This record gives sequence, C-alpha cells and structure tokens, in this order.
Amino acid sequence: MEKGRVLLAVTGFHPQRWRELLSAEREVVLEPDGASDPSITYAVVWKQKANLLSSLPNLRAIFSIGAGVDHIFADPGLPDVPIVKVVADNLTQYMTEYVVWRVLDHHRQGMLYQAQQKKKTWHEPPQRPAGDISVGIMGLGNLGRAAASVLLSLGFAVNGWSRTERPMKGVSTYAGEVGLIPFLNATDILVVLLPLTAQTQGIVNYSLLKELRKRNGLGGSVLINAGRGRLQKDADILRALEDGTLKEASLDVFEVEPLPKTSPLWAHPKVFVTPHAAATSDPVHLVPIMLRQMAAYERGEKLDNIVDREAGY
Repeated sequence: MEKGRVLLAVTGFHPQRWRELLSAEREVVLEPDGASDPSITYAVVWKQKANLLSSLPNLRAIFSIGAGVDHIFADPGLPDVPIVKVVADNLTQYMTEYVVWRVLDHHRQGMLYQAQQKKKTWHEPPQRPAGDISVGIMGLGNLGRAAASVLLSLGFAVNGWSRTERPMKGVSTYAGEVGLIPFLNATDILVVLLPLTAQTQGIVNYSLLKELRKRNGLGGSVLINAGRGRLQKDADILRALEDGTLKEASLDVFEVEPLPKTSPLWAHPKVFVTPHAAATSDPVHLVPIMLRQMAAYERGEKLDNIVDREAGY
C-alpha cells in the first residue's frame, strides 16, 4: 500500500501539535483537495464537519483522538471504513486518577471539610473504612476496569455494570437490563464511564438515581460522571440533589459544553465541577500509536481497537 496523506479534521481546539507529530512520518492536511480527494488514506478526527469524509475514495480508516466515538457517528455521511478508538496507557492513567481522586474525596468527606473551613468550624465527623463503601462502575471497558482495580487495592467494595457480561476478579458484576436495578441497589458511589450510544443517552436520570443505596456509611449516595455529558440529565441531577436522593456529585461532563454560566450546577454546594478534564488526549502519547497502526495496516496486519458499529463503541 502507498502511504497517502492524513486528513486531520478537528473542531474545538488547535490542531498544531497533532499536525507536527503526525508530520514526522506522514503528509498531513487540514482540508481535502476537493470532496473526492484521492490522496487521503487516513483521517484523524474530533467532531469533524458533516459529510467531510463521505466521498474520499481511498480512505482506509478513521482514528478518533478522544476516548469517545459518538462524535464520529454524528456524521450523516460516515463512510464504511474501520473506526479506531483510542486505547493508551496515559489516557487510562488519567481517568483512573480522576475516578480515584473523586471517590476518595467523597469518601473522606471533602465537601463537608471545605464547608467547615469557610465557617472556621473544627469538627471531625465519623469516618468509615473503605470496605464499608460500595463503588459501582457503569462501564467495564478498559477505563472502568483500570479504575476498579485501583479501588479494589484501596479496600473498597466494587460493583460493575455493563451491557453484556464482563466478569472481573474481585468485582461483583451485573449485566443488561436485568442486572441494572440490583447493581444500583448495591451501590453507594456511582461512577459513570459508559460510552454514549442511542441506548445510553439520558440513562443517568432521576429514576436511575432513585435506585442507589441511601442508607450507607457516607450518609447518602454519590454520583461521579466522567463518561459523556449526554449520558445524564442535568435537571434530574439537580432535582436529586435538592430532595436528598443524592448527597453529592462530581461532574466532569454535561449535556451542553462548555457548561453555560447560567447553569445552577456551577454554584451548587453539593457539586464538584471540572471542565471535561478527567482524561485529556495527549498527542505526544497518542500520535505514535496511530502512526504504528497505520504502518501495520499497510503491511497487511489488522487494526487494533476497532469500533463495533452495531454497538456504537
């Protein structure tokens, strides 16, 4: 196979560093030479323009530069070529750090201590051991399993839920519709790491949050969403916080991003907000993986981490 050119099509951030690193081995362009540019063989994308890829005759594969691929499927003119998702050690490490950080902060009463500090209150609340707290992870893919492993090492009880059965040593696993309610009923801190698909959009709603275990060592249930923003209903989370269904929440993603300045989530005393920063894609780590995949594919080898189009991830 000839190398061809790489189309770097990204929206929402500056592509320069990605272009520099890809250019070490490939000719890179930011726009095709016409709708049917025959020179482009790979596309590296993030929220690419609709129909941009639809008529590239020699396109071999599409690479997402983020962990999610729902932005790719939003393109109505998506061509029938392999889509490769990001799986990288540093991305997994970032997400694991975020999940463990937020679990520990809720477990060790971080929000209470912050409130006490503002009031200059010296008070030590009861502290429960990690083994008394059940962390439930929705989404037992690479990211979910890595986070589960570290949480287990810290002594937490860990549950896992996924669309299909995904056994993991030390984790109580549940699957499908039949397993969802039992999973929630056994969970104190819910960590959402699901992909966004037609089936998961809006899944984190009030009825789901009502099923979380409330009588626990934390004094209430907690939500952590570091997956995708449209998995949740922001208004339902606010409702759950106001009526006590949720004790606290850590949210890295939102239905609309950036989170509008008018959103009450910004100033809510029970909410910790981060700007979709749990696991930022780093081109220094990700570009070499992409380049290796391209070279291997041209040698006749199979691509790794191909998206299942039917499942949507």
